[in-house]
Amino acid sequence: MSSTIKLWDFSGGIHPAENKERSTSRPIQPAGIPGQLVLPLQQHIGAPAKPTVAIGDAVLKGQKIADVSHGMGVPVHAPTSGVIESIGDYPVPHPSGMADRCIVLKPDGKDEWCERYSISDYRSLERDEALAIIHSAGVSGMGGAGFPTDIKLRPPRDRKVDTLILNGAECEPYITADDMTMRERAHDVVAGLKVMAWILRPERCVIGIEDNKPEAAAALRQATQGTQIELAVIPTKYPSGGEKQLIQILTGMEVPSGGIPADIGVMCQNVGTAVAVAKAIFEGSPLISRVVTVTGEAVRNPGNFEVLLGTPLNYLLDQAGLQQDRVSRLILGGPMMGYTLTTTAVPVIKTTNCIIAAVAAELPAPPPEQACIRCGQCAEVCPMELLPQQLFWHAKATEFEKAEHLNLFDCIECGACSYVCPSSIPLVQYYRYAKGEIRVQRAEQLKADRARERFEARQQRLEREQQEKELRRKERAKAAAEAQANKKAEAERAAANGEAVDERAAKSALVEQALARKRASTEASNAKVAAPAEPALEKPDIEALEKQFAQAQSKLDTMQAMLEDAKAQQADNVDKLERAVTKNHDRVKRAEEALADARKILATQPESQSSD
Repeated sequence: MSSTIKLWDFSGGIHPAENKERSTSRPIQPAGIPGQLVLPLQQHIGAPAKPTVAIGDAVLKGQKIADVSHGMGVPVHAPTSGVIESIGDYPVPHPSGMADRCIVLKPDGKDEWCERYSISDYRSLERDEALAIIHSAGVSGMGGAGFPTDIKLRPPRDRKVDTLILNGAECEPYITADDMTMRERAHDVVAGLKVMAWILRPERCVIGIEDNKPEAAAALRQATQGTQIELAVIPTKYPSGGEKQLIQILTGMEVPSGGIPADIGVMCQNVGTAVAVAKAIFEGSPLISRVVTVTGEAVRNPGNFEVLLGTPLNYLLDQAGLQQDRVSRLILGGPMMGYTLTTTAVPVIKTTNCIIAAVAAELPAPPPEQACIRCGQCAEVCPMELLPQQLFWHAKATEFEKAEHLNLFDCIECGACSYVCPSSIPLVQYYRYAKGEIRVQRAEQLKADRARERFEARQQRLEREQQEKELRRKERAKAAAEAQANKKAEAERAAANGEAVDERAAKSALVEQALARKRASTEASNAKVAAPAEPALEKPDIEALEKQFAQAQSKLDTMQAMLEDAKAQQADNVDKLERAVTKNHDRVKRAEEALADARKILATQPESQSSD
């Protein structure tokens, strides 16, 4: 079948020593259950999962212990039964040696499963139901950055997938996890591919595998008998397992700069991901383990192990017989794209595929960096047809904008340029540094843009409020002018009728009342001095008191009307008028009480006095 498939080539590439035979001499071995499992909440691209368990909870194998409620992400499951020991920050696999949020599980040794639901005929499901099962099983890409598989299998409607590629190239030296998986679990690989093909409905399904894996190719050829799946055996060249390079080899099409495979109707999935999909659908088993290559001359028993996620690397290295006195470097991943470990306390996660325990002569430390001699070898081997030399200069000079214009982000960090550089320049490290700085600048720019948008929105709001306030002020001024005109008209009418109803007349009446009270008080005092022995009982001046009461009531009414006008116009003197109304209420009350007392006195005086 492979002989009829047309193949293309990609530019560049290298042929480093493979060093794969050391870890393929025996079958995949179970790594066993360690004394502690450390499970990072973010083993995928996207938002970290949030714990759904608490410290002290007993959990079963396969039970969901962390979930993602929204956004891009997948849940985390218990790899075995046990008790949640702690939830906190622990070292995780990362070039920086950073710590991150993790759930620590102490196994109980029973390895007791939770309830599982298997599907015998996935075609009876709706496609969304199958995608939900894949999501709930925590399946993410196991050959790259860990992109959630259910999201990848749900491309936009305007990007129909015509070709589904299963990547079995595994081109990087030392790594043989996918090779051994294809040899021993070919039927699971094909079963997972069929499920993904049923979801996507592509016109073509292809498994790409390098020609240095004849045993794996034979196993897949047998597993694909009677199907429409094509098996393409491609020439061995690094990095033919890169997503964009494999697409070009199998289809002749190039993914556009800054684009993704779906832009040209292609999707790539990893061999390990296909097995995880098959287990999720046919067994109801979540992704709780993976195959990891442990190799290098510093281990006695190199090979591939089925490892529970969360297993500390030091435990796994012990299973492979690490010789501490011989090891010079520990590398997580391959020698081209991996990184040196600073601690073995980090756990195996969904994207961990290889650990290399190398002796000093096997992977010696690189010699000191020297000046670039402009030989151009880096450009010749770059599979993305970039200009590594110019990218290096711009990255070193912190001219990140120029580096970005030279398609820096198209670099797949394969390490081919660093591998051939005669000056031992760590080119990929410079590119990673530049990418990181550009991402930081973009994040800061985004924050600045959002801050500017908030500031501009605030300014617009303040201007709008000021305009509304000015409009209200003008409306109040207009209403006040109209009210003043109405008062003036009323005053003119009252003056024509001889009534004092305006404010000035009311004030004049109050002054007259005060003067009258003062005169009455003075006269009363004089009368007391003249006849202190037997004060005369004066007849209360009911008429004067009634007049005072009427004047006080009139003043109150006037002030009350002024207050109501002020409130209607939202004037600034509302509080002052409210106090004036309160005072006038008191005056009316006092005048009313004085009038009532006078009438009582008049009613109790002797008949002779009342007739005076």
